Amino acid sequence: MKEILNKISLLFKDKDLKRKTLFTLFIFLVFRLFAFLPVPAINLAKLRVLFSQSQFLSLLDIFSGGTLINFSVMALGLNPYINASIVIQLLTVVFPQLEQLSKEGEYGRYRMNQYTRFLTVPLTIIQTIGIFMLLQSQKIVTNLSPIEFFSFIVTMVCGTFILVWFGELISEFGLGNGISLLIFAGIVGRVPIMFGRTLAIVNSQLIINIMTFVILAVVVIGSIVFINEAVRKIPVYYAKRIRGNRVYQGATNYLPLKLNQAGVIPIIFAVSFVLAPQLLGNFLMGVKTPAIAAAAKFLVKFFNPSGFFYNFFYFFFVIGFTYFYTVVVFNPQKIAEEIQKHGGFIPGIRPGIATKQYLEKILYKITSVGAVFLGAIAILPAIVSQITGLSDLVIGGTGILIVVSVILETFKMVEAQLVMKNYDRFVQ
Repeated sequence: MKEILNKISLLFKDKDLKRKTLFTLFIFLVFRLFAFLPVPAINLAKLRVLFSQSQFLSLLDIFSGGTLINFSVMALGLNPYINASIVIQLLTVVFPQLEQLSKEGEYGRYRMNQYTRFLTVPLTIIQTIGIFMLLQSQKIVTNLSPIEFFSFIVTMVCGTFILVWFGELISEFGLGNGISLLIFAGIVGRVPIMFGRTLAIVNSQLIINIMTFVILAVVVIGSIVFINEAVRKIPVYYAKRIRGNRVYQGATNYLPLKLNQAGVIPIIFAVSFVLAPQLLGNFLMGVKTPAIAAAAKFLVKFFNPSGFFYNFFYFFFVIGFTYFYTVVVFNPQKIAEEIQKHGGFIPGIRPGIATKQYLEKILYKITSVGAVFLGAIAILPAIVSQITGLSDLVIGGTGILIVVSVILETFKMVEAQLVMKNYDRFVQ
């Protein structure tokens, strides 16, 4: 603990890191101010009543950082941008041209980000129209003229892109990954409200329920930290080499394979998919055709966030996306080629194809553990809610996972910069 406090003090003593920290906090402040800037023509009183009756909408509100329940200009949050990122990631696997572009360094990343932004525009418009029709069916928003409706859509699109811009500013001038930090800020911003609602519940089991939740939260946080920090170290030996007049001495290194290579990305991807049927069902329930309305009602009931099928699909979506994202970010073929190129080998494994197959085997084994853990964390809140009755904390596990992972990622980045600037302080 003393070491952590010492590093935090060094963080504020370093001018560059202090500037980045203050800039990030400033963006957080502006983001929270925008979260309470409502869009005109919305009946906020009726909207809050609707949210209190719908677990699905409450779940969406958490991931929007509280902007949806206030229906601010950033009501859609980063959801359209995240969905666009998912589509681009999938297209990268399908189209070799995109895969090649993603490997072209800074230029490739710039082009991929551009494509993601372009795709965000139609997705934002579609989601805005869907949310508008849902609210209109609940008589939360009145009929708008064509100009007012166009202004409504433009406001939502601009709000989402301002939020994306905030994320890019944090990534460039602040601390860590801007998009992850904004999601983190939104979840943390909702914590006081969630605890306030929980404490307002008066019953004989309140203290026991809260104690149970606190104990489970500590266990979950400890498990997340353990899984995120767990690494399988594969030894790589480099033989002595002679190139021209240079002699390269043999060395031993380690190839670190993280148990959870994908981080929180599978959770975010899976949430976008399992919430889609609920959103579609709520949208179609207002249709006058009886067959469609009945099908929509069944869809809403079938994918109820506290129900079995929702959590069943959620669990397997998380596992699937964990494998998918791990395959995207870690290429055993490329790693094996790099090891062979530099004269290295894994003890007992022949260079080339054998090394690739060995890395794939290890990767699939450790990814299986990480994927099952992420899936269990994703559905654990629903189980805890059934046991304790704390329905307001049903998304706690997913929120904790994102918060802890972002904190660990940011802290490592800060620590790395501190090590570079204060090398003598950290190396004994």
